[in-house]
Amino acid sequence: MEFLSWTIEDHVAIVTLNRPPANALASGVILEINSFLDDVANDDTVRVVLLKGEGRFFSAGADIKEFTSISTGEEFSELATSGQLIFEKLETFPKPVIAAIHGAALGGGLELAMSCHIRLVSENAKLGLPELQLGLIPGFAGTQRLPRYVGFAKAAEMLLSSDPISGREAAQFGLANHAYPEEELFARAKELATKIAKKSPVAVKAALEMLQYVKPASYYEGVKAEANAFGTVFVSEDAKEGISAFLEKRQPIFKGK
Repeated sequence: MEFLSWTIEDHVAIVTLNRPPANALASGVILEINSFLDDVANDDTVRVVLLKGEGRFFSAGADIKEFTSISTGEEFSELATSGQLIFEKLETFPKPVIAAIHGAALGGGLELAMSCHIRLVSENAKLGLPELQLGLIPGFAGTQRLPRYVGFAKAAEMLLSSDPISGREAAQFGLANHAYPEEELFARAKELATKIAKKSPVAVKAALEMLQYVKPASYYEGVKAEANAFGTVFVSEDAKEGISAFLEKRQPIFKGK
C-alpha cells in the first residue's frame, strides 16, 4: 500500500498512516483503510488494531485539493456515502480498533478517529471539525458521531465555531478515553492494545457487536441526510469561495448563496 503500513506484535496490528505532510485523508487513503480491514478481518494473528499517524499529525483533515476535481453535488454526496460506509465498517469491525492521536485530528481525521472504538490522545493534540470554515459540512458521519460523544450543545459549538479542542478537553468531554503527555501516548496505547489482545477473541467480538445496539435507527437516517446535505452545500457559491480561500490561504467572504 502507498499510504498505510503495519506490523504485528503480540496479536496487535500497529497501523501507521503516512501521507506527508499532514496525513490528509484523500480518497486513496480511505480506500486503503478499507483494504486493510479486509486483509486482517480473518487473520487470527491480529486481535486488536492500533492506528496512529506518522510525523506531526494523526490526520489534519481531508484533502481539499481533491475537492476541486469534483464538479457536481451528486458526486460529492457519493464521496460522502463511500467514506461513511468505510468508517461504519471500521466502527462495526469485529476486532477492537484503538486510535492513538497526536498533533491534530481535524475534519476527516477526527471523523476517522471517531469511528474507532477507543481514542487515546496527547494532551496537546487538537481535535475539531472545521468544515464550516470552508463553507462545507462534515461528510463522513461527523455530524452524527460527535454529539454522541460530547453532547448536542458542545457539538453545536465545535461545528459552528470551527474551533478545535485540546486533547485534555477531549478526554473531559468524552470524545477521548484518556489524554497523556505526547511522549507517553504510544506506549500507553500499546499497553492497552496488548491487554485487550490477551482476552478471548470470541468474547471481544460479541462485546463489540452488543455495543452497536446503542445506535438508534435515527442515527443511520442522520448519516444518510448528512451525505445528501454534503452534496447540496458543495454546489453553493459559499462552498466554492471557502475552498478557494483555503487554497489561497486567505479569509473567505461568505454571501449566503
